[in-house]
Amino acid sequence: MNLRCDLHSHSTVSDGTLTPTELVVRAHDNGVEMFALTDHDTTEGLHEAAQAAEKVGLPFVPGIELSVTWSHQTIHIVGLGINRDDVALNQGLKGLREFREERGAKIAHKLEKAGFVDALEGAKKYSNGEILSRTHFAQYIVEQGKAKDVRQVFKRYLVNGKPGYVAGQWASLEEALAWIHGAGGIAVIAHPARYKISATRLRQLISEFKELGGLGFEAISGSHSPDEEQRMTQLANQFELFISKGSDFHSPDSIYRELGAMQDIQAGSIPLWHSNAWKEKIGEVK
Repeated sequence: MNLRCDLHSHSTVSDGTLTPTELVVRAHDNGVEMFALTDHDTTEGLHEAAQAAEKVGLPFVPGIELSVTWSHQTIHIVGLGINRDDVALNQGLKGLREFREERGAKIAHKLEKAGFVDALEGAKKYSNGEILSRTHFAQYIVEQGKAKDVRQVFKRYLVNGKPGYVAGQWASLEEALAWIHGAGGIAVIAHPARYKISATRLRQLISEFKELGGLGFEAISGSHSPDEEQRMTQLANQFELFISKGSDFHSPDSIYRELGAMQDIQAGSIPLWHSNAWKEKIGEVK
């Protein structure tokens, strides 16, 4: 039951610091037995990651992490087992990437008002050109000596109420799940304990997610505390969702956990890879 897997990670294709190949090799060296690359709003790194995984003999699951606006709140939905060439999915991703560019220009304008020079160019220096994220702005601000690390940047400059904050208007929950399902994938609510919403609203989100055909709940996450993982597991069981787990790895210097370094799924809960949908769409896990 407790397969050493990691179903949530990021590479240089979005806002990680390792290439898809480097990420796969690190996961393999860490003893990961099943691995997914889930870059933000792009499938660009999946082909490279799949090739690298085949070379080292690591079972690979192609994935993505979609940005969603739900009830004026940004949440993330992971899609696992997707077809990276699906037309509707890629059309939707194109729109999200275009919005990221628009948001980036607005963030840069606000940061320049706060005293940062050439913020857009500074952020793009950390991006490979496919995805522009707030993390890239944070890396630029650390470089400027205005914060000790990326986490501090977000608290001081990039969250709601701070100088560089720009609200997002991403895909709807319905759109995101339609893209994932249309691409043959399984939808998962990513790191649910991180959202700053009440327990009532979280339950409402889960209900709507289930009604739209969502199956997975990332109760075991690199950004969750052990207590949060226990609470999220209980919530998943109440709603009869399957448990997924992922480190949300971005960098060897990340504030979250190392690739593969998550707790086991509790007895009595059903791992996502034991679901019939997983077996039908992705295959039996040996």
